[in-house]
Amino acid sequence: MGKEQKPYSLEERTYQFAKNCRTLNSELPSLVCNIEDGKQLIRSSGSVAANYIEANDSLGARDKLFRMKISRKEVKESELWLKLLSDTNPSHRDNIFLLLKEARELRRILSRIIIKLS
Repeated sequence: MGKEQKPYSLEERTYQFAKNCRTLNSELPSLVCNIEDGKQLIRSSGSVAANYIEANDSLGARDKLFRMKISRKEVKESELWLKLLSDTNPSHRDNIFLLLKEARELRRILSRIIIKLS
């Protein structure tokens, strides 16, 4: 989760986001709040990538727009779980900050795509 070059492909970038969220989750202490918030983060970050991929293979314009909106909704949810994990895990804040930054960038990109599709 360092200063790697961001992939040009948004499919790859959303995949890397989900993968990095899983890496973070595996490094957190096994506290009840981390386990529960981590599970939610894994689900929402994976859904960002899955819905973006589905949008690219959509059945039509309405389906594509719908999937993009779900992907954006899931990235917003991922931001919530990352913020909560940051509050309870000060020793991991640097890595969480990088993931939050990426989530915000993905949300802005998805928002621009949604505006263009609308």
